[in-house]
Amino acid sequence: MWGKVDRISPEAPVPVATIVKTEDRLGGAANVALNIKAMGANPILCSVVGHDPKAKSILSLMKKLNITKDGILLSRERETTVKTRILGNKVQMLRVDQEITTSLSEKDEKDFIDSISNIINTSKIDSIIFQDYDKGVITPKVISEIVKLANRKGIPTAVDPKKKNFLEYKNVTLFKPNLKELKEGLKIEFDLPSMDNLIDASNLLHQRIKSQMIFITLSENGVFIADYNLKQNNMVIIPAHHRSISDVSGAGDTVISVASLCLALKLPFKTVAEISNLAGGLVCEQ
Repeated sequence: MWGKVDRISPEAPVPVATIVKTEDRLGGAANVALNIKAMGANPILCSVVGHDPKAKSILSLMKKLNITKDGILLSRERETTVKTRILGNKVQMLRVDQEITTSLSEKDEKDFIDSISNIINTSKIDSIIFQDYDKGVITPKVISEIVKLANRKGIPTAVDPKKKNFLEYKNVTLFKPNLKELKEGLKIEFDLPSMDNLIDASNLLHQRIKSQMIFITLSENGVFIADYNLKQNNMVIIPAHHRSISDVSGAGDTVISVASLCLALKLPFKTVAEISNLAGGLVCEQ
């Protein structure tokens, strides 16, 4: 919502925004699907929404953007996640979140796994992204069942993790935490993201989850990537490209989107990092 602010409320010491424009946009994992679509690939978005008007809005937006709804599960036990941002005089004043973040019920979890498995078994899938926001839809069982099926079929898996399931993503192809998530997930601390520190952290993480590639985003310091399928010359830091940063939101979504397409193309690990790093930087600049 966009509005004009020119007075303070008489009811409380807060600004009053007179709304002049509203717009619905896809967010969360749907933003990753939009990135995939924009790069010429065909995403199948898999998620859970409620039986409510907000879900109808999401499905309508997906239809307009030609994104299939085949992977969307409607649940009578969930509320469709909506984040409402109110901007006054072009500055964000408030964000209101409407969501349920508890784990899926046993029934919804089974239905969700069955839905994704059916898509994998009946469609040509080149890569799978786990875009985890700690909202309860991606559960440990969802992770283990889908990763197991993907590995059996030789489909690469890419993960953008959050805190709750951080160490649940075992045997995936690429695991992409940022530096903060890495430290919190492993309960470690170091001041500078030096090569030695990153190698130690990457090795520790690999011991825990056995991911083929560990891909750590380092903000203004670029990215680190390690490929444990290689015996030598398998770790590198790619520096960030110097640019004027406007907004870092959405950079992680872009990086995992590009990385997953690189995996689908079977590109070398360093190329995966270089292209993803460049794309993430361009989004920040815009």
